Amino acid sequence: MTENAGAPTGAVFNLAEYVDYADGSVVSKTLLKKNTGNITLFSFAAGQGLSEHTAPFDAVVQILDGRAEITIGGKPHEVKSGEMLIMPAKVPHALHAAERFKMLLVMIRGE
Repeated sequence: MTENAGAPTGAVFNLAEYVDYADGSVVSKTLLKKNTGNITLFSFAAGQGLSEHTAPFDAVVQILDGRAEITIGGKPHEVKSGEMLIMPAKVPHALHAAERFKMLLVMIRGE
């Protein structure tokens, strides 16, 4: 087994178990970082979030545990465990943890 930005490669692992919750915090682990994009695992404690911002590239969010409130372009979405959402490039978005949740974020660089 080798490591790539902290994630095991060539071995099976459970995403939801690969990052722990921390009271009052957002925890992130970069699993893969390349010129073409990044894959990052997050855990959000209840009440935590990311304020509204934009990204230059499309991003895919997959909820692994719990439930997230994600606002894209002013429209709120409830996304729960097992569901995913594509956040379009250059559109303001924000995340809020009404309850704790874990998510996988895949950012794809390109036009």
